[in-house]
Amino acid sequence: MDRTRPLLNRGPIGHAGNVAVLAVPVAFLGYFFVYPIVAITLRGLTVDGAIDLSVFSDVITDTTLQGVARFTFWQALLSTILTVVTALPAAWVFARFTFPGKRVLEAATLVPFVLPTLVVGTAFLTLAGPRGVTGVDLTGTLWLILAAHVFYNYAIVVRGVGAYWQRLDPRFEAAARTLGASPSKAFRTVTLRLLAPAIASTSALVFLFTFTSFGVVLLLGDLKHTTIEVEIWRQTTAFLRLDVASVLAVVQLVGVAAILAAYGWFQRRTRVQFERSFDSSRRPEGRERWIVGAIIGSTLVILGTPIAMLLTRSFIGPTGRLGFENYINLFKLPEISGAFVEPATAIANSLRFALAATAIALVVGLLSSAVITYARRRTARVFDVFVMLPLAASAVTIGFGFLVALDRPVDIRTSVILIPIAHALVAIPFVVRTASPALAAVHRTLREAAATLGASPWRTWWTIDVRLVATAVLVAGAFAFAISMGEFGATAFIARPGAPTMPIAIFKLLGKPGPSPFGAAVALSSLLMIITGVAILVIDSLGVRDRREL
Repeated sequence: MDRTRPLLNRGPIGHAGNVAVLAVPVAFLGYFFVYPIVAITLRGLTVDGAIDLSVFSDVITDTTLQGVARFTFWQALLSTILTVVTALPAAWVFARFTFPGKRVLEAATLVPFVLPTLVVGTAFLTLAGPRGVTGVDLTGTLWLILAAHVFYNYAIVVRGVGAYWQRLDPRFEAAARTLGASPSKAFRTVTLRLLAPAIASTSALVFLFTFTSFGVVLLLGDLKHTTIEVEIWRQTTAFLRLDVASVLAVVQLVGVAAILAAYGWFQRRTRVQFERSFDSSRRPEGRERWIVGAIIGSTLVILGTPIAMLLTRSFIGPTGRLGFENYINLFKLPEISGAFVEPATAIANSLRFALAATAIALVVGLLSSAVITYARRRTARVFDVFVMLPLAASAVTIGFGFLVALDRPVDIRTSVILIPIAHALVAIPFVVRTASPALAAVHRTLREAAATLGASPWRTWWTIDVRLVATAVLVAGAFAFAISMGEFGATAFIARPGAPTMPIAIFKLLGKPGPSPFGAAVALSSLLMIITGVAILVIDSLGVRDRREL
């Protein structure tokens, strides 16, 4: 047994503490995730408690729903191909070259990925919607959806492939050039083959996010194009067909499980490909400067244009004049939201829910990280898979599961507490992935020294483990806060009319006619973008400081 991974009942907080550490995540995830997923599955496969596949058969043979499934697959495949092709040059630049402002630009590439989907959708509406600045309305077309997906997932390829590319020994390609291969042939036959596992794993991740796309498709598809996610929401809210929605959720769970299995297989290949790591980044020389400059410029255009247009449009009021009228409307013109709610109230609700979701995600995530760190090796692996399960279900499935299942033993489906709980479920895997490596890096001898000096198990854990991983906890908290602020899929099912969030308010405002609601939606989207952007800057600055300390 590795001394850095003691038995769970010999962990740093004592036997009684370890029982609580294990019980809290199991109880939370068991009731709020596993139970709803099981309830959805049973709802789709049974009738009156007995196995009945008639509804399942009706759904999978329905030509309309087959069309939805086909569109879900093909748009995800096209989005993945376009994202990889568009972002691969930028991955090369970040992997192989150093240039002024590189770290800032790297952090900026992550902003679109963490932006709420409603913000991304609104940004593209300001570009090519009915009130867009280009004068061309592409709403309801596949092209606008694909463009938004490329913008949203660009950072996955840049960071995933770029980090792997940076570790490749450039001498492999240089050797091929020495043997007479042209630059393009050396790239195709050597570098591209070595990058294949990284490209495949990031492609699987992009496919997963576009396969489960909800907010972007809901806004930009205008219900002319719908994914399985959107159809689950529509069958539930518009047609009250919970049985059909349950079958669709089961189909999607199977698809997501297959994608995650492929992603895991490719990820394992990227980990064992090389025994050594190389950092061969250098300054561009000669003609490389023009190529690198062009790629950086295109990256700024791809990622910056929607954001710039959103911010600019937020300062153009309903009358067409520049100013803060749209922002003032959020607080002084509640009639723009009709019978819904004041947008200012939605801002307060989002902040309150985000703080609560962050607290829940940190508690459950840190306890889960402790189990993964201190348990037996086999127990840790099993529990690691368990806490990652929410990634196997979309936020829409989680919200739908709450509606189906959480009426027993007490009906809490109308309680506002479900909103931060749903947000926390989405955030917990990110907290665990952030905190576990930092917690595992704490050397056991530090705990033994504290215990020798008379510290109790709980005091040892608090003063040693928690203090040393404080930066990782702050990063995890910032991630959870940003995720909660922008979460829309689950909230669309469980938000009550009197307690909407900012994404819900944006969606409602966009659905109302007239320039004032649209302007308010753009202003609200800009505020939400700024809040999540600040959270990402905090994450990046803390990550840099943590690397310097190490």
